[in-house]
Amino acid sequence: MTDLTEAELDDGRAVVVKRGAGPRATAAEAAGLRWLAAAAAVPVPEVHSWDDERIVMDRVPAGRPAAAAADRFGRGLARLHAAGAPAFGAAPPDGPADAWIGRAPMANVQADDWPSWYASQRVLPYVRTAVDAGLLEAAPFERACSRLAAPDEPPARLHGDLWNGNVLWDGRDAWLIDPAAHGGHRETDLAMLHLFGCPHLDRVVAAYDETAPLASGWRDRIGMHQLFPLLVHTVLFGRSYAGQALAAARSLG
Repeated sequence: MTDLTEAELDDGRAVVVKRGAGPRATAAEAAGLRWLAAAAAVPVPEVHSWDDERIVMDRVPAGRPAAAAADRFGRGLARLHAAGAPAFGAAPPDGPADAWIGRAPMANVQADDWPSWYASQRVLPYVRTAVDAGLLEAAPFERACSRLAAPDEPPARLHGDLWNGNVLWDGRDAWLIDPAAHGGHRETDLAMLHLFGCPHLDRVVAAYDETAPLASGWRDRIGMHQLFPLLVHTVLFGRSYAGQALAAARSLG
């Protein structure tokens, strides 16, 4: 269980102190935030310090989602992805290979081929855990993994856990927090936004597509990219997500 408290630096800046995530998770989050910030594409809280017990970062001002902010977010997300990564599965610089997505472990093992990497590192590990827990059967997911295909694009710099709760709005901009950052396919971040919703999502996507046009048929691949977060949620939260994960697997034909 993580604990968030607000504090103030000597210079008056408001910060958030996050405790309880654990040493590797704290290191991964700090490295991920720094890696996303280095792209200078989407606002990210500045990390002031971190250790095995806590991370101290800027507090994002509270505000309401706005249409203009959604446009900026879409353009910025396209630039963030375009900043790239050394390989699929690449961890942020100085970040641990054994990282986390929420409270689930996530291995950052590098590969050059997206379909085989996505199957072996982002789908099947969670399938095995869910099968061991009696939550689902492996066969539909193994068939789905044999049918994975995506446009041949270079590894993108992903947030990696881009659900609505990790997008904060200050009235002018959308900010990114709590990343599970790694190198991946850019459509995965967009698929997660579609899975859990996002204010003004149509405007976000339109601005993204205008900045960095998406490959033909990307909407048909949303279910494929949602396999990863749905399996993570099945492992973390149980059977209520298993049916959605199975539907996503069957969407691959």
